[in-house]
Amino acid sequence: MTICLVDTSIFCNILEVPGRCQDKQRVVDELEQKIGEESNLLLPLAAIVETGNHIAHCTNGGARRKVAKRFVKQVRMAIEGTAPWVVTPLPGKSDWLTWLEEFPDTAMRGVGIGDLSILKAFEQQCRLHPMRRVMIWSLDVALDGYDRAPRRT
Repeated sequence: MTICLVDTSIFCNILEVPGRCQDKQRVVDELEQKIGEESNLLLPLAAIVETGNHIAHCTNGGARRKVAKRFVKQVRMAIEGTAPWVVTPLPGKSDWLTWLEEFPDTAMRGVGIGDLSILKAFEQQCRLHPMRRVMIWSLDVALDGYDRAPRRT
């Protein structure tokens, strides 16, 4: 089974965030495939926060409210364990301090703090599950290439 970290670009398409869901059908098809393959879908805190920010910036108030309600429902279900994905464990103080040390260098490569936290979650899953495939599911080219094959014994 694959461990799959869901990026903001994917979550926005699933929720149909206006202006950020151009690949909705492809994403929904891939989601169905991943569910059928029994992939473990993980929703990082950064994807939740960034998606919430995108929703708050929708210009149409009616659409903003509708998608905000879908967002709340999906995040609540993820926390309760009834969604296709679960929320990743929250990073601790020491994690944040380490990331902040690395951030000036990652910022120079165009990697924001949200993406850095997703990359760190990817690295953590790779360490915890060496015998499983671990990937970041993203439409963002900076994150999409993160796909580690399982180690062979």
